[in-house]
Amino acid sequence: MTLLDKPVETVAKRKKKSAIRTNSRWGISLVNSWLVFFAIISVIPMIWLILAPSKTDPEVTHKNPLSFGSFSGYIHAWKHLQFFDNGVIGRWVVNSVLYTTAIVFIATITASLAGFVISASTIKFKRVFLISTLLMMLVPPVALVIPLFVEMDKVGLIDNPWSVILISSLYPFGAFLSYIYYTTTIPPELYESARLDGCNDFKLWLKIALPLSGPLLSLLAFFAFIGNWANYFMPYIFLPSSTNYTLPLGLGFLFYSTPAINPGVGATSVPILKPEIALAGVLVAVPIMIVFLLSQKRLVRGMLAGSIKE
Repeated sequence: MTLLDKPVETVAKRKKKSAIRTNSRWGISLVNSWLVFFAIISVIPMIWLILAPSKTDPEVTHKNPLSFGSFSGYIHAWKHLQFFDNGVIGRWVVNSVLYTTAIVFIATITASLAGFVISASTIKFKRVFLISTLLMMLVPPVALVIPLFVEMDKVGLIDNPWSVILISSLYPFGAFLSYIYYTTTIPPELYESARLDGCNDFKLWLKIALPLSGPLLSLLAFFAFIGNWANYFMPYIFLPSSTNYTLPLGLGFLFYSTPAINPGVGATSVPILKPEIALAGVLVAVPIMIVFLLSQKRLVRGMLAGSIKE
């Protein structure tokens, strides 16, 4: 290579790098535009849902969909919802909070224990338990309805909240997630040192694994909440009495019983119109948004925990 060839080669390399940077910028811009587009079409329905209860029924139909009515509209919509079945919607809200709280607590603790047992305990057949957990993740809940219904009927828990709580606390995905966390994050030498000091498996989990699993517990609790707050199927099967309904199940009954959504019902003296239906939807959607926003940082930490192993 002569001295005259070097500048030519340098210019060619610069052009190649510039072309790569240009393509990279175009690619990033395209991806960002696509994400912004999906963010917009996802946020607009939620904004409409939040603003709709502030308006009257004619305003919901004829006014700008993203316009705001008045704060008193929310109060009127809530009062109108109270007319339905003697204010049973308040009972549904309380039921959802109690059921979901119990499910999140039980599912989080049992999933953490199961993951620890599979990853770090000294019991036998740990591989069998791990394979069983993976198989349970593949089984759709619909396939288990009949045996679960027969089981709950035999123990007398049909139309009892504990049937939904116990069944919904089955959390194979959480157990597998805990297994990955405990396997990749906590060094085995820490367990061995504790065993030399006389700790059994339960004390290992309680004294060592549990205090170090804050990000994991946050992640387990979040997914358990998301999966059960809006759950419709299991309460529909096991809770036939309306007083035991959860909020999503009760709202399904409400929507079917009012002409605002179901015109075939006919005239009714209960003032359940479109703003009331929108407010009922807000009661289901807003708690999920609040939990997500409050736990966002801990979710990121939990998802990244164990991704890098020293």
